[in-house]
Amino acid sequence: MTSAADDRIIVLLRHAEAQDPGLGAADIERELTSAGSLQAEDVGAWLHDLGIGFDTVLCSSSTRTQQTAEGVWSGGCAETDVHVDNRLYNASAQAILDVIRETDEDDDVILVIGHAPGLPMLASALADGEGSAEAHDGMARGFPPAALAVLRYSGHWRDLSPDAAVLERFHVGVVRERDGGTEG
Repeated sequence: MTSAADDRIIVLLRHAEAQDPGLGAADIERELTSAGSLQAEDVGAWLHDLGIGFDTVLCSSSTRTQQTAEGVWSGGCAETDVHVDNRLYNASAQAILDVIRETDEDDDVILVIGHAPGLPMLASALADGEGSAEAHDGMARGFPPAALAVLRYSGHWRDLSPDAAVLERFHVGVVRERDGGTEG
């Protein structure tokens, strides 16, 4: 069992670029664009380079969030079980926080893949200006698709609350060249 003094890592990841809502599919069924797939892979490579792996992944039930998880694994981040939770689909910051509070106490590093505006609002509320000035500056410029906030927290998941974490890093996945060309 983890003690309250142990550091934990929370990564909040907004899904990568998805198809426009007007293309006929229901919102929950929208898929990633080819650029979105590459963004997700970039996020996975960035996490791998930092040495961040996850004990658990909490993922919205939308197609685009689940495809984002697949892209993160394709990018090199160590794969783990993904727990798809319908409560995370277009959830508010409070609803996301409620799901995180149910995390197993043995899990020290979690990834939450969800949507704006709830996910960015939660990142802002958890850190409330604490942590890396560079990361806060990046987050203040927006939380676009494939953006992620890496937060450190000490305590039990059930006690996680606003102002309880420190924002360590902020990154936005980009489309990188693959096989000599760039997809769009």
